[in-house]
Amino acid sequence: MAMNIYEAYKDSGIDWLGEIPSHWEVKPGFTVLKERKEKNKGMISSNVLSLSYGKIIEKPVEKLTGLVPENFETYQLVYEGDIIFRPTDLQNDKVSLRTGLSGFKGIITSAYINLQPINNSVSKFIHYYLHTTDTNKVIYGLGSGLRQNISFLDFKRFAFALPPLHEQEAIAQFLDEKCAKIDDLVAIKNQQIEKLKELRQVKIHQAVTKGLDTSVELKDSGIDWIGEIPKHWEVTNFKRILIGIKDGTHGTHQRVSNGNLLLSAKNIHNNGIRISGDESMIPDKDFIEITKNGYPKKNDLLITCVGTIGRTYVYDLDYPIAFQRSVAFLRFNSIKGIPNYFKFYIESPYYQFILSQLTKTSAQGGVYMGDILKSTIILPPLSEQEEIVSYLERETFKIDQAIAQRQEQIEMLKAYKQSLINEVVTGKLKVA
Repeated sequence: MAMNIYEAYKDSGIDWLGEIPSHWEVKPGFTVLKERKEKNKGMISSNVLSLSYGKIIEKPVEKLTGLVPENFETYQLVYEGDIIFRPTDLQNDKVSLRTGLSGFKGIITSAYINLQPINNSVSKFIHYYLHTTDTNKVIYGLGSGLRQNISFLDFKRFAFALPPLHEQEAIAQFLDEKCAKIDDLVAIKNQQIEKLKELRQVKIHQAVTKGLDTSVELKDSGIDWIGEIPKHWEVTNFKRILIGIKDGTHGTHQRVSNGNLLLSAKNIHNNGIRISGDESMIPDKDFIEITKNGYPKKNDLLITCVGTIGRTYVYDLDYPIAFQRSVAFLRFNSIKGIPNYFKFYIESPYYQFILSQLTKTSAQGGVYMGDILKSTIILPPLSEQEEIVSYLERETFKIDQAIAQRQEQIEMLKAYKQSLINEVVTGKLKVA
């Protein structure tokens, strides 16, 4: 289908919408939608549905987690073509997609509003229209109450710009086809990213377990996961090559609006520290108390040891930052270990497996410092560590660039998709 603009436009009277095609009508929501409030009495359905990233998905009962009800009779029935809307907490959550079109018959918690298009309104068109109001954050002006919730009453008053029925159908079909093609391209890009991540892991694993010289004589490492390693490499543990290990503060500290940063595992990423504008801040006296032990300092290897475990960062700042206990600091004997080498070593599939096993045996859901010290490592000579670091920095840089390129392409595709939906469903572009 080709796209053009309509011959004539008129003012919609709706600030966010602007002009619409002259033959479109602006109608209040109560003429377009009604609220479906059928309860699942007698367990008519056991197909539990959920709204996730703007899509309605099926969730098998046996896979439900958290607060699961004894039965689902209080849930509401959902039919194919119904539009599900999450109405709560508009004030605090302006990121999530709040609306989804159901392709299933099932049940969903009564926390959602179930909208049923009426008077020959086309479900898919209404879904795309509401999706546009969602992504343009128009609906955030509707909420009421302390937590800014929306009720069906808000939808009854909400203005809908509607083309004739045949046009609604044509627009919905056009957007279905175009969005499916864009989604397919995004899926291909994501598959490419996963393949690149796998290649990155393979290169790291090969380099830190076999070295770079393929002709070197090998020996059995005694480690099932590893197999043979270069004969002159040593099998040892972190205790032999560290001169210090420490984790962040275990204490509870006063938060202030103007003070010193207190970071945690969420701030540590394999390419550096990420600091947002709403990080925790602590008073000077707490900062001094936390950092007086001398950790961290430049060239310490930071590793996340609670929560998302195993992310690493070689500390490159000339001043300390206070961390919570979810981050540990490894300080190396400079004649035995290079921090940047062990950054890659910890990223390797083998050591990530070690960390996952250590986590399973921990009562705290994290990794103990003592367990890290005792964990087995494979130690090349210092000169080879330097060579491997140079090689892996070069190779992973190329792979990371390729991943970043595809991630940028994905964001461009998503932006194009949203722009296309917005332009077509509001009549700025004509589907011919």
